[in-house]
Amino acid sequence: MKSVDDFRLKFGDKELVPIVIGGMGVDISTAELALEAARLGGVGHISDAMVNTVADRRFNARFVKDKLKQYKFNVANSDKSVVRFDLDQLAEATRMHVGRTMEAKRGDGLIFVNCMEKLTMNSPRETLRVRMQGALDAGADGITLAAGLHLGSFALIEDHRRFRDAKLGIIVSSLRALQLFLRKTARCGRLPDYVVVEGPLAGGHLGFGMDWAEYDLATIFAEIHRHLQAEKLDIPLIPAGGIFTGSDAVSFLEQGAAAVQVATRFTVSRECGLPEDVKQRYFEASEEQIEVNQISPTGYPMRMLSNSPAIGDGIRPNCEAYGYLLDSTGNCSYINAYNREVAANPGVKRISVRDKTCLCTQMRNFDCWTCGHYTYRLKDTSRRLPDGSYQLLNAEHIFRDYQFSTDGKILAPE
Repeated sequence: MKSVDDFRLKFGDKELVPIVIGGMGVDISTAELALEAARLGGVGHISDAMVNTVADRRFNARFVKDKLKQYKFNVANSDKSVVRFDLDQLAEATRMHVGRTMEAKRGDGLIFVNCMEKLTMNSPRETLRVRMQGALDAGADGITLAAGLHLGSFALIEDHRRFRDAKLGIIVSSLRALQLFLRKTARCGRLPDYVVVEGPLAGGHLGFGMDWAEYDLATIFAEIHRHLQAEKLDIPLIPAGGIFTGSDAVSFLEQGAAAVQVATRFTVSRECGLPEDVKQRYFEASEEQIEVNQISPTGYPMRMLSNSPAIGDGIRPNCEAYGYLLDSTGNCSYINAYNREVAANPGVKRISVRDKTCLCTQMRNFDCWTCGHYTYRLKDTSRRLPDGSYQLLNAEHIFRDYQFSTDGKILAPE
């Protein structure tokens, strides 16, 4: 019986353990988690979601404070069109976060940056360009384009000196999305170095509608795999979403996958950025507590724990400090929902907003507990301690379990 270690992810002459740890924001996939993946010979991701906020937290920068100070006059104004990011500061924060991670890298693996198109930041095109160029400037081994079709993203960096050297990939959830991307980027004269095929059981934002349960990863992967073979396109495919054991991974590797992307099991690792009490909520979660809802202002459905504090929390929009989801007109669907509830409840000090959430503030505070479908199985990967809590796991333990386990088994911690 084969294990994941019987396969290798090949990028040119480089061979890696075919395990990719997905990019969970905001700073849930920490530098420490990505560095462990690289040290062990696989691929780790850091996320550039809310990178100014992450740089403040990690390096004692003042990007958020300076932005709030600049736009404090607008806090009570529902019109957020004047609130802009300083592109030089955005570039600096990106280089700081990515650069220091790359400086610390050891081992033969790679570190990629997960870059979300849906972080529109009141200037979608320019802020995306600055983040991608900043990641390349800082030495990232690659960039994974996420949360969007990214039809113009390659064009934003095609003049960068590392455009053809860095590994560039994209996450898609359908053959049609991949075909659109390949058609639109053909003029750049460059294929993606890999494609992550993300199924409906993934955590966080989904590339499906609320009919997500009608789809399955194996079918989508097989369709894309057949298409690439028919078109004679040699692009490594990396399935993601619901791959919970090494045996799950092997089943895809035997069908032609170049590697697998996994994330849920690493949310309860010591290296993960979630606070320890939140990790215990993940361990304790039941299958019934895992829901797909539409509270994200991005417009994408999102999978999360139903007891997340973010659900129904009517906090005032913090766009002057954050504002990562403002569109090019300074609008966000949470602002609209918040203003609607304020108008409907005059004099109420603490309102509730059920249909949307202030994703920036809630993710910054780790109160939006996004998760994969199989989060309820995490308790089966650990052991319960005398005080009733669950033992946290080392990222190496989880990585090695994926790498060497067989027969659907999960290695319990010592």
